[in-house]
Amino acid sequence: MRAGYKYFGELCLEKGLIGEDDLARALSQQKEKGGRLGEVLEQMKLLSKEQLFQLLSEQLGLPYIEKLSRESIDEELCKEVPISFAKQYFLVPLRREDGHIIVASADPVNFYPLEDLSRILKSELKIVVSSSEEVLNAINRIYDRLNASAEGVMDDLAEEGDNLSLLAQEIEEPEDLLEASDEAPIIRFANSLLFQAVKERASDIHIEPFEKELVVRLRIDGVLYEILRAPKRLQNAITSRIKIMGGLNIAEKRLPQDGRIRIKIAGKDIDIRLSTLPTAFGERVVMRLLDRSQVLLELDDLGFSPQNLAMMHDLIHHSHGIILVTGPTGSGKTTTLYAALQKINQPDKNIITIEDPIEYQLPGIGQIQVNPKINLTFANGLRSIVRQDPDVILVGEIRDSETADIAIQASLTGHLVFSTLHTNDAPSATTRLIDMGIEPFLISSSVLAILAQRLVRVLCKDCRAIDHPDKEIVKALGGEKVLQNGTFYKPVGCEKCLNTGYIGRTGIYELLIVDDEIRQMINRRADANELKQRARQKGMLTLREDAMLKASQGITSIAEVLRVTQEDVI
Repeated sequence: MRAGYKYFGELCLEKGLIGEDDLARALSQQKEKGGRLGEVLEQMKLLSKEQLFQLLSEQLGLPYIEKLSRESIDEELCKEVPISFAKQYFLVPLRREDGHIIVASADPVNFYPLEDLSRILKSELKIVVSSSEEVLNAINRIYDRLNASAEGVMDDLAEEGDNLSLLAQEIEEPEDLLEASDEAPIIRFANSLLFQAVKERASDIHIEPFEKELVVRLRIDGVLYEILRAPKRLQNAITSRIKIMGGLNIAEKRLPQDGRIRIKIAGKDIDIRLSTLPTAFGERVVMRLLDRSQVLLELDDLGFSPQNLAMMHDLIHHSHGIILVTGPTGSGKTTTLYAALQKINQPDKNIITIEDPIEYQLPGIGQIQVNPKINLTFANGLRSIVRQDPDVILVGEIRDSETADIAIQASLTGHLVFSTLHTNDAPSATTRLIDMGIEPFLISSSVLAILAQRLVRVLCKDCRAIDHPDKEIVKALGGEKVLQNGTFYKPVGCEKCLNTGYIGRTGIYELLIVDDEIRQMINRRADANELKQRARQKGMLTLREDAMLKASQGITSIAEVLRVTQEDVI
């Protein structure tokens, strides 16, 4: 330890900011809960944020900067640093000076990110200390300007060059909630947020209230990224504006509400499903974005292996039977079913669907929206569909034994039925149906195939780097079949992929064909593991094996395989 160095607690005592008893209580709390002493003292309200960082700078012998002005930051330097890196480690490069780069950090004792930053910028660093709030505000201001987050939303927005952080700062404390909803900054903030979400390919926007702030996150390619922290005082104004856009009751804050927003952004027709939920700190808002102008994917473009694709083409042309697609929410089941319907949609076929909700309009196909308020359930709707002389029926989800029973009866009377179930893998679907009370002989005689699926992120081809994974790890993941001629890649991150290393997603699949042997096993109530082992012996790829096949082709990474298939045991 260098001469003159003082422990943080000693420094606080020396400055007269805390007493001996306060320090003893803080040290006891630190021992119990962990964390740094300064953070504990701040949580105990014994130190302010400003005092904490001033003391930290003095302890480390580093300069302290209270305000990071826009003029003091070199935007060209910031372009070289990924925003996710800057936000994660609370640091921002300021300027070049005497052969060094001055960097503001709110966590200067975390040396490893600073070493990484030095390598990124190819220069030695000089560290100055600033508060985490000030560093984060500087990052938001600079990167929002670099990304031009609001440009192109509308002509007036493009001219003004608004961005989310500046808009949030611009909005003043509203006198009246209804007035706040009509304030131009609130409207521009909401428009900018929606545009940024569309521009960054987000599927969901989460607006989450906490005790002291409002956090905005975007789900991009299945992963949530934080993009903004707004002051708590803006919560009511922002929430009310979005509720007005969705036609919801802004006065009702105690009950969950659902609504829809239809907007056009940059020529794209966007349909937004809006959901609000009351929490301890206010209403939580989630918006699901659906691009109605986006062309539906073909079955050939979903990521099926040649073997699985050939079997799917054969299955969807059967005259009767059930094809089940399983997987958790957000695993692409609806996209797969729509692609299958598109493939067989001909003038000589009568195709009717019952869904909750209808996500995309399919030309030439009759689509029914479930409505529990008037007792239009899956089961009741399905009964009526059967009387409409259909050739193909899509049931959005089998949720109960009644729906399952009607679907099976429809398949046995000459209809091809598509539906979904929530199970982890393909073989588990049979045990799920049996648990619902469906007789095994009905399942075995009606179900043609069960398709389990997940979505994995696709590596960005502009920045991916060759990976050399341990062969034993690859074998343990079920990739021994692909080790001979596979080339693995890992994510890096560039401007094109928003520094995530990935662009878009593709499917991984586990297709269980119900042949004579599998039928006999279902009839004798064989469990899911037994069915899986036999199906693998017959050539079925598990979800993880299919994912490893895609990893060996450079489509995705081993890290992504592990993230998505962590529950899959081979």
